[in-house]
Amino acid sequence: MSVKVELDELAARLDEYGFAYLVTVSDVGAAHVIAVTPRLTADGVVADALGRHSIANATAHPAVTMVWPPTQAGGYSLIVDGTATVGDESITVSPTRAVLHRPAPGADGTRVGNDCQPVALQPSEG
Repeated sequence: MSVKVELDELAARLDEYGFAYLVTVSDVGAAHVIAVTPRLTADGVVADALGRHSIANATAHPAVTMVWPPTQAGGYSLIVDGTATVGDESITVSPTRAVLHRPAPGADGTRVGNDCQPVALQPSEG
């Protein structure tokens, strides 16, 4: 199951987490993962002080993912997919999808599926 996050809800969710992992992909399809401390602006989620590999990857392949690990055992990871706009040493990610994710444990403690909650990126009507 997945739970969508509204963009305004995303701002609140980001306050619950510290650092994130930025995942970009190289020309040969290899994932490049670095730890970042992103911030939310009116333009999207910004990650600063990036190295040349992350910048080159996001320039060539702007579909990126950011993953905030859970802050406690059994907690949710926040996963945001989006499109990167590249600056000199930063990227701004326009979120296209966000979800809170964790494995769903079975009665014996082994993983039996997912316990996901979508994070809506658009305001709710009503």
